[in-house]
Amino acid sequence: MRQKLSNIYRLGVKELWSLWRDPTMLVLILFTFTFAVYSSATSMPDTLHMAPIAIVDEDQSPLSQRIVSAFYPPQFTPPAMISAPQIDPAMDAGTYTFVLQIPSGFQRDVLAGRPAEIQLNTDATRMTQAFSGSGYIQQIVLGEANAFVQRYRARTSLPVDIELRARFNPTLDKSWFGSLSQIINQISLLSIVLTGAALLRERERGTIEHLLVMPVTPFEIMMSKVWSMGLVVLLASLLSVHLIVRAVLGVPIAGSLTLFFVGAGLVMFATTSMGIFMATLARNMPQFGMLAVLVLLPLQMLSGGTTPRENMPEFVQTVMLAAPTTHFVVLGQAVLFRGAGLPVVWPQLLAIFVIGAAFFALALARFRKAISSMA
Repeated sequence: MRQKLSNIYRLGVKELWSLWRDPTMLVLILFTFTFAVYSSATSMPDTLHMAPIAIVDEDQSPLSQRIVSAFYPPQFTPPAMISAPQIDPAMDAGTYTFVLQIPSGFQRDVLAGRPAEIQLNTDATRMTQAFSGSGYIQQIVLGEANAFVQRYRARTSLPVDIELRARFNPTLDKSWFGSLSQIINQISLLSIVLTGAALLRERERGTIEHLLVMPVTPFEIMMSKVWSMGLVVLLASLLSVHLIVRAVLGVPIAGSLTLFFVGAGLVMFATTSMGIFMATLARNMPQFGMLAVLVLLPLQMLSGGTTPRENMPEFVQTVMLAAPTTHFVVLGQAVLFRGAGLPVVWPQLLAIFVIGAAFFALALARFRKAISSMA
């Protein structure tokens, strides 16, 4: 047993030195856990952020001025006041995403109880902002108009009022979710890519034949790649959490990082085994890259990190229970967002361990078969 552990340790150190001499992989690791995490947290493509808006105020009334003053950052830029003939040229040039036109006599019609209309011009080529922004603007205009009318007509409000309490993210800041979810996704991505690339490097450089004549077993070779590449991903993700998520983005961590990285270690046990299995199927790095796309995209998009699993068909939800990333996303969100402890997430830890053991056994059987064919 001592000799086996020594072989696994020395072969793992060899893998670390081999990775250190591969600048492409080092750049990939650096990019994945720094810029990719930061850009995912700050880009927020599904959020209305500093949308350019212009307003044509033909009414020049207290109500129209109240509506104009209701648009402010961070959802909208300060409104630009333009005239009606400037609407079409500005929209054609893409200067504004929204142009709100308040007609003359708008306040008079509202106070008189007559139908009053406001025209909203939207640049639908900016689809995400156009969809969410139209709803925002409608709520703002109706809210300001109702408040204005209630003041003049002394209407009483309903005796029921809803007080919103947003738990776990009081300010509804999308960067909190984006950065942590990206780290969860990148742990799975890099653990698969690094282990698969490590095995393919052995084959392309001919060093796999050297290993075959050494007194080491396929189990020891595979375990050395699992622990060494898993350690690299674990350290990179730990630094990313502290340097990018906490220091740069200022995102608070609700739960125990120790518990989260225990789960990360278990999921990397499964995903590194998947990487080795995929490497035994591919003959070179281009083939491995195409195979990785077919595996990584479903793992990231259907595990619940990007889209809630409740929105997916029942069949997809059932099938994805066999993926370790599905349980890791549940665990990561519970620990990092809601501060859950071991009594809450132990089912996910157990599921990840069982799935990882199954993937490891499958990958080891395939690896032994590939090694025997080379011999």
